Amino acid sequence: MESHEESEINGPHSMGTTIIGVTYNGGVVLGADSRTSTGIYVANRASDKITQLTDNVYLCRSGSAADSQTVSDYVRYFLHQHTIQLGQPATVKVAANLVRLLSYSNKNMLQTGMIIGGWDKYEGGKIYGVPLGGTLLELPFTIGGSGSTYLYGFFDQAWKEGMTQEEAEQLVVKAVSLAIARDGASGGVVRTVTINSEGVTRKYYPEDKLPRWHEELEPQNSLLDILSSSSPEPMVS
Repeated sequence: MESHEESEINGPHSMGTTIIGVTYNGGVVLGADSRTSTGIYVANRASDKITQLTDNVYLCRSGSAADSQTVSDYVRYFLHQHTIQLGQPATVKVAANLVRLLSYSNKNMLQTGMIIGGWDKYEGGKIYGVPLGGTLLELPFTIGGSGSTYLYGFFDQAWKEGMTQEEAEQLVVKAVSLAIARDGASGGVVRTVTINSEGVTRKYYPEDKLPRWHEELEPQNSLLDILSSSSPEPMVS
């Protein structure tokens, strides 16, 4: 029988995660952290949770790494066939519906929540959420993974319609870094994918370039600093 320590090491890879999809004026921005954990251990600190489905559609993955990778592999295959038959790129809606179909049909076996984002010539930039259970939600912005619980209020306040590409990218990076600061299962680097009529742009923000929040900040005028810098006065009886 496995000990507790062995089960923590050999357990399923879980992406306790922060994933985000945001529409802006002209396209979409997807963002994610890069920590994959196995129980209490970090299995991969630089994983890529934003997976390409087609030239114009990408998928953010959370939950079980194995489940989300399998779903994205199947959807990529079906979309490739669909594109060959149609002779033109698949729409974001078709990609999202394929993810929904697979997730809902296998809802008793899958533990993964996903965000689909992309751009097509019919509807422009679109974001869809497929949470645990396999429903399909078309949304102006959506967040997922364990880190998302810290971000709902922030997004209600910070997101606005008609943002520029730069504003949307800055919002995504700020949100993921806020979740990393609070959520122990989110961490590592921040990756973003921007999709619009001009194509796809991937960006990468290493840990030392991310804004710091709360307990991550260096202490200012802390009691320990003051005590260590001043020489103790001798006690006089």
